[in-house]
Amino acid sequence: MGTRTEAARQERKLTRKGQETRRRIVAAAAQLMYERGVTEATLEDVRAAAGVSGSQVYHYFADKQALLLAVIEYQTESVLDMQQPLFADLDTMEGLRRWRDALVEYQLRLQCRGGCPIGSLGSEVAETNPEARLAAATGFLRWEAAIRSGLQAMHDRGELDSDPEELALATLAALQGGLLITQLQRQVRPLEVALDAMLAHIESHTTRA
Repeated sequence: MGTRTEAARQERKLTRKGQETRRRIVAAAAQLMYERGVTEATLEDVRAAAGVSGSQVYHYFADKQALLLAVIEYQTESVLDMQQPLFADLDTMEGLRRWRDALVEYQLRLQCRGGCPIGSLGSEVAETNPEARLAAATGFLRWEAAIRSGLQAMHDRGELDSDPEELALATLAALQGGLLITQLQRQVRPLEVALDAMLAHIESHTTRA
């Protein structure tokens, strides 16, 4: 949360042109790190891809670490924004199934390539970069909270007799495992099986199952 607040505070200090330039740099870095990995994506690569000068890159980011943290925030926002219209309906089994279908359809459009942007970054930095690991973990916490909100609403209405927090964490874990195996196998079935099993488990704990 602190990283997100600090990034927003820094961006508000910029002119509109400065905000656009900063976002262009972050977007270019995000794409390069997604395609090549954090280590292989150099600041020179980012500069060239964003169409800016080296001095502009260092004007907005003190070093590659600062840029990496901005990329993790960018990818988190992208992942959550894409699902935002569906999050409001995760308080019903029908809404959960629509969310599941949208995630599967998105992987089909990607031809099962790329995996989870947050997870991919997180796995690269988990053992070598504590600050970036925490930033990626925070992204997952926000994702988990969005899932939990719907399940909590079901629980509050008396329609779910299991712990919403545990179910939300298990759902996100199933999703991440499904995405990884889907990426490795280049077929969407692992994601479908993981999510279907989790939704069946949730439904078994509904009072209207």
